[in-house]
Amino acid sequence: MTMTERPAELTKEDTACCTHHHDHDRGPGDEAPETARERVNRRWNEVLQETRVTQTGVQILFGFLLSVAFTPLFRELETFDRVVYVTTVVLGAAATGSLIAPVSLHRFLSGQRMKDEVVEAACRLMMCGMVFLALTIGCTLLLILRVVIPGVLAEVLVGGVMLWFALCWYVLPLCLRHRAARRSRTDGTDD
Repeated sequence: MTMTERPAELTKEDTACCTHHHDHDRGPGDEAPETARERVNRRWNEVLQETRVTQTGVQILFGFLLSVAFTPLFRELETFDRVVYVTTVVLGAAATGSLIAPVSLHRFLSGQRMKDEVVEAACRLMMCGMVFLALTIGCTLLLILRVVIPGVLAEVLVGGVMLWFALCWYVLPLCLRHRAARRSRTDGTDD
């Protein structure tokens, strides 16, 4: 047991899951039922893996953004581009803070038997960080494309990329969640 774990009480759903499903009753592709403790440990491990992936990307991007202000071309930026730059740096800092926060949460709450709460808070911070990261990437792209491509084309391209992010990062997962919920409601009424 890690320091942030606490013994998990079985809920009605957990006991129903464990008593109604046996290994020989599962079909291909069905997952073995997990206890509340196993579920929170799995979710925490997933948060750690996701954090590792996003932290690296946001830190590289943030480092790049910080160096831009010290380039000779920065002095030539128009006021709008400077506002976009400042906004981008602030969004990058917010993304970095949100995506690193699960580590701080774990350190401060280690040993307090609050793993469920830590996992929930870490998941929310990761979602918030992903929104900040998408906005940071969009603003960075806008800043770069406005320097490289004159005219409205830069904004159109950024809009297209941001739409793609929205579809991949938010719409697709929500559609899959909705489909799974609909399927489980249908499966539940057939019993």
